Amino acid sequence: MNTKEEVLAILEELTGENLADQMDENIFDNGLLDSMASVQMLLSLQEKFGIDVPVSEFNREDWDTPAKIVAKVESLENE
Repeated sequence: MNTKEEVLAILEELTGENLADQMDENIFDNGLLDSMASVQMLLSLQEKFGIDVPVSEFNREDWDTPAKIVAKVESLENE
């Protein structure tokens, strides 16, 4: 799987929704993720990709769509 597919798999596990056709939908405004699920998402992404995203540095606006999440993960993977 590539990064996008793996991120979408994590999001599907957390939300119960396949978000592949909703890459630009705000997953917080849509009620698919809440604060607790955000922490779970960050932990899953850190474990899966070996990236470091401290919860204290989590800015919801930077992580509010599947497309932004994929882009963030890809940028952190390349650091």
